[in-house]
Amino acid sequence: MSLELGSVAPSFTLKSSDKADVSLSDYTGKNVVVLFFPLAFTGVCTTELCSIRDNKGDYESLNAEVLAISVDSLFTLDKFKSEQGYNFPLLSDWNKDVSASYGALYDEFVLGMKGVSKRSAFVVDKEGKIRYAEVLENAGELPNFAAINETLRQFQ
Repeated sequence: MSLELGSVAPSFTLKSSDKADVSLSDYTGKNVVVLFFPLAFTGVCTTELCSIRDNKGDYESLNAEVLAISVDSLFTLDKFKSEQGYNFPLLSDWNKDVSASYGALYDEFVLGMKGVSKRSAFVVDKEGKIRYAEVLENAGELPNFAAINETLRQFQ
């Protein structure tokens, strides 16, 4: 399943690493970059999220918030966030429903793991519509951040 550009983004409420409920609807009126990443404490995921952390000002200047989602427990995400100093919410999709609703879930990942989020990026505009969608089959690749930022510029 893939989400069509211009369609309404699937709504969700997930627990953040600090045990708070975070809903996509909390960000109505802002652009949101929704990132799915396979697993905390892995090399490519750390590189990806550190890039977001280090460039957060770019997203803020584009009136955009970042939400990063994985199937890790909120306790694992809390440790990951504190160790890396991430300055945006990490959300636990422990039950895998949100990853599945975005078409961003591996049937089978490495080492026989099932139900791991695919590295994916979505831009959801102020009205809750999907304006950019990238679902990567290869977890070793990073999303196209230049294309994400260009999309955000168009929906200022």
